[in-house]
Amino acid sequence: MTTKAPDSGAVPPEHTPPFDPAAARRLRRALGLGHDHVAYGMHAAYGMAVPAAAVADWEKGHARPTRPELDALAGALWCTPADLMGSSTSLHAHRRAHGLPLDDVARHIGMDPSTYLSAERTGRWPGTESQATQLAYLLRLPLPDLLDLTGRSEPLARHLRDAATTRWQPQVRPIARLTRLPRRPLERALSTLHEEYQARSAAARNWGEDPASDTTAAVTAYLQQLLPRFWELLRN
Repeated sequence: MTTKAPDSGAVPPEHTPPFDPAAARRLRRALGLGHDHVAYGMHAAYGMAVPAAAVADWEKGHARPTRPELDALAGALWCTPADLMGSSTSLHAHRRAHGLPLDDVARHIGMDPSTYLSAERTGRWPGTESQATQLAYLLRLPLPDLLDLTGRSEPLARHLRDAATTRWQPQVRPIARLTRLPRRPLERALSTLHEEYQARSAAARNWGEDPASDTTAAVTAYLQQLLPRFWELLRN
């Protein structure tokens, strides 16, 4: 009986970084690029020879790019690798993507390994904000993921809803405390959220606020997407 040799070119899943197929697809379409254009950009600027079919497979979730491929893909899409990575709900995947043993990570941030293991398994952060910040630096976690880890995404979402539906100015200070971001980009983002919501709300009122109307549905959908829209505005 013969045993089939493993494919030497295959990359184990734990050696690939977390990847968000929808984000890659959205960013590519926003630039008006085809899969072949992205593949060409990765090769021309980064020397990464990847067929267009592979880019399509990544966007469909059929495969994930390796770390070098992710970096080249981010460059071709004019974004950061963090913009293409999955959320912090897969803390385990982030750690494995960097090839770091659990004990080493726990020791680096000053946490008992069993406590850190619990964080990976449950998705709930048992440590301090300082430990979370050290972990974010070690694993190169983007700010949205750091806020998720420390339980600050939900209060941020509440402040964003208030900024959109009432007045945005009073929300600048509490959001700055939550995110540690500069005031100027925060003010621009909150002002835009307020204007976008008010425009949708006015359209719904003009149509009589029929719960079944497309405009009313658009208002509801917009409020549900405030958090990702907030991060999108900050990136832009």
